[in-house]
Amino acid sequence: MIFSQAKKQSAKTPLELNSPEVCTWCPGCGDLAIWAAFKQAAVENNWNNTNTALVAGIGCHGHIVNFLKLTSFEGLHGRALPVAAGIKMANHELKVFVFTGDGDCLAEGGNHFIHAARRNQDLTVILHDNAVYSLTTGQTSPRSPKGYISKSTPQGNVEEPLHPLRLAFTAGATFLARAYAGNIPALVKLMKQAEAHRGFAVIQVLQPCVTFNHVYTHQFYQENVYELPASYDPTDKKEAWEKLDEWGLKQIPVGLIYQAVAPTYEGQLPQLAKQPLVKTAPKKQDVSSLYKFYR
Repeated sequence: MIFSQAKKQSAKTPLELNSPEVCTWCPGCGDLAIWAAFKQAAVENNWNNTNTALVAGIGCHGHIVNFLKLTSFEGLHGRALPVAAGIKMANHELKVFVFTGDGDCLAEGGNHFIHAARRNQDLTVILHDNAVYSLTTGQTSPRSPKGYISKSTPQGNVEEPLHPLRLAFTAGATFLARAYAGNIPALVKLMKQAEAHRGFAVIQVLQPCVTFNHVYTHQFYQENVYELPASYDPTDKKEAWEKLDEWGLKQIPVGLIYQAVAPTYEGQLPQLAKQPLVKTAPKKQDVSSLYKFYR
C-alpha cells in the first residue's frame, strides 16, 4: 500500500502534476492517454491536494498514482473501491477518483463493484479496460473476448466477456460513459462530467495494451467506435440499455450513455448530515461496566 501527498496544492499546467518518478508504461499504452487526460481535467477543474484523493488497485493502471503529484492510496488487488468508499465516508467533501483495471475491478473486485453501484456511492471510477492482465504478462481477463488466445488460454478463451457498464447499470449506477483512450479531449470532458455527477459514476476507457493484446488495438477502436449523436438522450433508460447492448464491428458507442438522479449513499447517512466525520470530535464513553457484565 502506498500513500503519498504532494506539498503543492494546485497546478497551473498538466506538467506540474507530474511526479519525479520515471513513467514505465510501454510506448503507445492507452494508460498514457488516460494520464494526460486526467492531468488536463485536474488543471481545468482545480483538483488538488486540498479537495481530491486518488485510489488505485493493482495492475498497470495502478502505476498512475506514482506519476501524479496528488494525494493517493494504492490498495490491494481488487480492493480499490472499498478503500475509496472509506475515504469518501470519512470526508464526503473530497472528490474521490478510483483508478482500476478490468481484472482488478471485474474479477477480484467484482463484488465491490456491484455493491458500490447498488449503493450509488459518490465515487468516480475510471476503468482502464485493456481486456487482458497486462502486469502479469498477458493472461485472459474477464473482458477478453471469447476465443482469445493467451498464456492462460492457449486453446482459446471459452468464456463470454463481462460487460462492465451493463453490470453497473443493472446494479444501480447513475452515470455510465465510455471513451476511447486515444481521444483525449473527449475523455477530459467525460472525466469532468463524471466528477460533477452526484452518485456512482463509471467511465469505461477502452485502453489498448500494445504489448499483449493484439485484438483490441488502437486501429480496432479507431475503426469501430462511434460517437453518440447530439440528439441522444442519456436519461432515457430504455435507449441507454440498447446502447449498452451494442458491441462489435462498427458498433461500439462512446460518450455519456446513461445518467440518472438518485440519492447517494453518503447523502443518506445521518452521521454525515451536519459535517464530515473528520470534522466531528470523537465522543469518549466508559464501557467498563459492560466489560464487568460479560466477565
